[in-house]
Amino acid sequence: MIRRATSGHKYIFVVGGVMSGVGKGIASASIGKLLTARGLSVNLVKIDPYLNVDAGTMNPIEHGEVFVLDSGLETDQDMGNYERFLGRDLGADDYMTSGMVYRSVIEHERNLKYGGKCVEAIPHVRDEIVERLTRAAKVSGSDVSVVEIGGTIGDFSNALFIDAARVMHLKNPADVLFVMVSYLPVPGTLGEMKTKPTQNAVRELNGYGVQPDIIIARSTHPLDNRRKEKLAISCNVQPDRIISAPDVDSIYDVPLNFERDKLSDILLEELGQEGKNAPDLSEWKKFVESTHNGKKTVKIGIVGKYFDTGDFVLSDAYISVIEALKYSAYSEGVKPELHWLSAKEYEKNPASVGELKDYDGILVPGGFGETGIEGKIAAIKFARENKIPYFGLCYGMQLMVIEYARNVAGLKAAHTTEIHPKTEHPVIMILPEQVEKLAKSDYGGSMRLGAYPADLVEKTIAREAYGKETVSERHRHRYEVNPEYIEQLTKAGLVFSGVSPDRRLMEIAELPKKQHPFMLGTQFHPEFRARPLSPHPLFSAFIKAAIAKK
Repeated sequence: MIRRATSGHKYIFVVGGVMSGVGKGIASASIGKLLTARGLSVNLVKIDPYLNVDAGTMNPIEHGEVFVLDSGLETDQDMGNYERFLGRDLGADDYMTSGMVYRSVIEHERNLKYGGKCVEAIPHVRDEIVERLTRAAKVSGSDVSVVEIGGTIGDFSNALFIDAARVMHLKNPADVLFVMVSYLPVPGTLGEMKTKPTQNAVRELNGYGVQPDIIIARSTHPLDNRRKEKLAISCNVQPDRIISAPDVDSIYDVPLNFERDKLSDILLEELGQEGKNAPDLSEWKKFVESTHNGKKTVKIGIVGKYFDTGDFVLSDAYISVIEALKYSAYSEGVKPELHWLSAKEYEKNPASVGELKDYDGILVPGGFGETGIEGKIAAIKFARENKIPYFGLCYGMQLMVIEYARNVAGLKAAHTTEIHPKTEHPVIMILPEQVEKLAKSDYGGSMRLGAYPADLVEKTIAREAYGKETVSERHRHRYEVNPEYIEQLTKAGLVFSGVSPDRRLMEIAELPKKQHPFMLGTQFHPEFRARPLSPHPLFSAFIKAAIAKK
């Protein structure tokens, strides 16, 4: 066995074999978690082969949630998993798309950076990828970069990224490690785990000039020694470098499952870092135990519109919200029982909103467009009038303000200019600085994006939950509460408990506890800051109110 020297910054490239959806993102996040537990500092990088410059214009039904970083960069949902597993924020340099890379290369060409040379995919595009990876490592100041290359081995779209990794390995073989996450099917008619697809995937990877150092073998069942030996001989990988990764109950079990095959020891040995501490996963283990042990439940209804293609895609569209609810519920010793409620159904059949009386809490997540909007408003009205804990996120806050304006403040025609530009009472309106961009159909990156501060008002639910005067939260929206209606809404009893430092933007709206146990909406997306070991305070306040109702 050849041990690697400790010559510089380390890179672990994670690639996928056989098919997409095998869990590269969770495997990458788990590797980051294990290395962190061994005392190394890690930055996780996601490479998306899409030509989109960022994930902001992608349909959440097809691609999953758009996750926003502090910087305002709109990214793939895997970045959310990375932050949740690491328990810290990541930077804009930790995300890359083909669109970003090609745009930079074209801009360099236009600015004569290449000195009149013929600009080509190799070396110029490939070198841009390498430069971005080295910059991400430098900016983060980490010991190790774990880089997930999206797509599957054999895809045309990710070939340049794999070649960039190959070149980095060629220049510094002691510092670059390759992990392949592959799938071993168990056909029902055969009842036997098959290794041939993974063998073929490794050969295809060899065709790029890359040899995996470690294979993570995903399957429905644990990998037995016979298959390990077969893969080892066929793929030229040591048997102990083949990690069994069977299906588990929760993604948070994955790092612990990897450790059963001593993955962190293997990684440290391969990276020349054997002297590091034993893994400290005690807090993580406690959290994982809480995901399995709770007997009591709390029933939460999520009223949304991304329901047309089944629960599987729905979960991807709202993944950060779902996980944030779980963290807060687990921390309170209960399991969340989540139900997906279609706003479009409440629109078609208003009487059906009565089913909400059976829920301990109602949540309306973010979204865009007219679809299901009146159904959501009907659900919010029912929650307010029947004292059911309500939590609105982004659009969920805006609709809460509209409902209150219509039914309490007497502004019957209140609406958002997103849906009705000429509404008589535009209580929600577009940000003035966005008007020109939208007129030019410049939608990408055109919203209020990233982290912004908010001051909290004393003796409010928000201030009590956070326990401090000022907070910073991530945004992704174009519309705001219209300042012209603030006084009228406040006189009607609505409390704006979080405001921007210049008092121009309303960040949190709520009702006093004497009127409602928990009726609160945020203009920002608190779910982006929720972590397994540090639940978000507003989600926890919502879950506590739901438990109290139950």
